[in-house]
Amino acid sequence: MIVLVIILLTIPQTRKEIQVFVNQLLASTPAEVATKNQKQLENYYWKLEDPYGRWKNLEESKNKVVFINYWATWCPPCIAEMPDLEELYQAYKTQVDFYFVTNDDPEKVSIFMKKHEYTFPIYFSTSKTPDVLSSNALPTTYVISKNGKIVFDKTGTANWTSDRFTTVLDKLIAE
Repeated sequence: MIVLVIILLTIPQTRKEIQVFVNQLLASTPAEVATKNQKQLENYYWKLEDPYGRWKNLEESKNKVVFINYWATWCPPCIAEMPDLEELYQAYKTQVDFYFVTNDDPEKVSIFMKKHEYTFPIYFSTSKTPDVLSSNALPTTYVISKNGKIVFDKTGTANWTSDRFTTVLDKLIAE
């Protein structure tokens, strides 16, 4: 069995699917950042553009709960958490400002979104990212409270629909 998996991992057409599957199996509930370690988002200025050429600035989300996810279409851990992220978006899209940020080719992103029937909002960064939201790893996700505290700072695949996470998210919304 191990030999079969190793062989399948050497084949480009199956490698990505196996990596996505393994990441889905290993996804855990993200841990809340301890209150004393929560960074403050001071500068909300961050210009973004959606696939249709519409501009958005993170400043529009001041005093709101914000969910930011950095991802790419070629990233197996990113792909692994996408079904949960779509489910989370559908459940909270009127209560949380969602930003799914990618540097991928817009055409590839469009094809990916249509293929998987994802509806969450995609953005491309067009200005410098606020320092406390910078990351070189994919996927990386931040959840920001209404008062600008970074309550979740998660790198890697996570289970974003777990009861433990949504309970905290509900508390942030109620604040």
